[in-house]
Amino acid sequence: MGSTRAVSKVFGPLAFAARISYHNFFRNRTNRPAVTHSESLQARAEDSRGENVRVRFAPSPTGYLHVGGARTALFNWLFARTQRGRFILRIEDTDLERNRPELVEGILDGLRWLGLDWDEGPLYQSQRLAGYAAAAEKLLSIGAAYLCYCPPEKYAGGDSADEAVGAKSEIRRIVRCSCREGKPSTAEQSPAVRFRVPLGATTRFDDAVFGSREIQNDEIEDFVLLRSARPAIGGAALPTYQLGAVVDDMDMRITHVIRGADHISNTPKQLLLYRALGAVPPIFAHVPLILGPDRTRLSKRHGATSVSSYRDEGFLPEAFRNFLALLGWSSGDDTEMLRTSELIQRFSLSGVSRTNAVFDRAKLEWFNQQYLQKLPIDELLPAVQAELERAGLWRPEWATSQRDWFARSVDLLRPRTRLLPDFSHWARAFFTEDFDYDLAAREKFWKDERLPDLLARLTDELAALPDWTHDACDRALRQLAEKAAVKAALLINATRVALVGQPVAPPLFDTMLVLGKERVVARMRRALPVVSARSVAG
Repeated sequence: MGSTRAVSKVFGPLAFAARISYHNFFRNRTNRPAVTHSESLQARAEDSRGENVRVRFAPSPTGYLHVGGARTALFNWLFARTQRGRFILRIEDTDLERNRPELVEGILDGLRWLGLDWDEGPLYQSQRLAGYAAAAEKLLSIGAAYLCYCPPEKYAGGDSADEAVGAKSEIRRIVRCSCREGKPSTAEQSPAVRFRVPLGATTRFDDAVFGSREIQNDEIEDFVLLRSARPAIGGAALPTYQLGAVVDDMDMRITHVIRGADHISNTPKQLLLYRALGAVPPIFAHVPLILGPDRTRLSKRHGATSVSSYRDEGFLPEAFRNFLALLGWSSGDDTEMLRTSELIQRFSLSGVSRTNAVFDRAKLEWFNQQYLQKLPIDELLPAVQAELERAGLWRPEWATSQRDWFARSVDLLRPRTRLLPDFSHWARAFFTEDFDYDLAAREKFWKDERLPDLLARLTDELAALPDWTHDACDRALRQLAEKAAVKAALLINATRVALVGQPVAPPLFDTMLVLGKERVVARMRRALPVVSARSVAG
């Protein structure tokens, strides 16, 4: 009865009614078959439309939503949408010492920004502790688990995901504590619950991406299922990743576990748990890691890694989503620009690569430029509006009475933009009179001593135009240049700086049409004193 009393100490009201048996789990070792997970996996993985596909994304609120997690979420979401299944969001928040609850909303915001809507959830592991305790109780009662009184650091294991895919597999010598045989070295502290790995067998499984894998059970440590109850964190016996993931995936009827390849070492442990709990395991599909340009694991030293950082930099969610989808997956041809509907139509697990993907910032920027240039203008306007609001430049009439002008302005500017903040930075002069003249542009294009007179004359010519058209503005400038015996480029470059303050902008006469006659003439007159001072100083 000692073990039962110890369990009562751990679980409180969730005490056991059954004695714990340590000797009847997988008795016949010599004749015991290997634990397998196959059953025509490729057919099951790819032809699941009639099987109520259910996938999940299960982040932990110990950090922000990073690129790797976002890619995993996207692959799960795409698979669910492709298979007409369900995408479940689960928050694995049982690491109370590392959790930061404020990060949960950041994770949700990141998913929303990417357009990854979930069908169920978010479900929180911290609200499901009774289920993990019940599973541990069942495992203890059949001898598939045991109480361990050793200090946590002595026999670490059970919550790791640190085996990199492609790493050389070496047989490990596992030291198993005396608690496994019911001989604890001490019983002074609250015990943890460990899984009793059945020795002398092999665990095999077919991964939908990496194919057949196997491991000798003797190489698997007796991993922790429930941590020791600790008063500092409320006295709860909290589940480890292994137990929490398996119990939740069973309860949520998950059919496919699509996750990073750094979790592949967890799969044999979880398959053992599924078998011990009498459940059919899901299909596992491990997607390749994302590396930095130096082929090491993507980290902060490679630059931004959180989704929110890229959102704040001004990347479009459509571009970021397209870029992420191609990190470790191929559509089967050379097509790169894939809208969401096309991704859903084309996505399959068979297209996921076994080779680690490399995060290429330049490629991401290329995608963003392509989307800025090619999105239907009505889809781009809300993003530009949000950027102008952030910069304090937005005017409500641009969404109503002057919406056509706003659309024409954005359409003119977008071929030269790389990120959304470009609309409020170098293109600032299109949306406000509060802009400066670029110093380098002034020194380069306003130094000719003839310019004060020429720009004054051009201003008068433009003010006198009866029709404000592209050709009329072009003709007025070129006729003046011809009369003054100067190159038209002298006036074009100087006028551009006067109108928008920048050395580079959309074509001058298109810019003049968008700004309108009144603003053009006013800006030319505003610039004249500065041009005069520059030409004298030059």
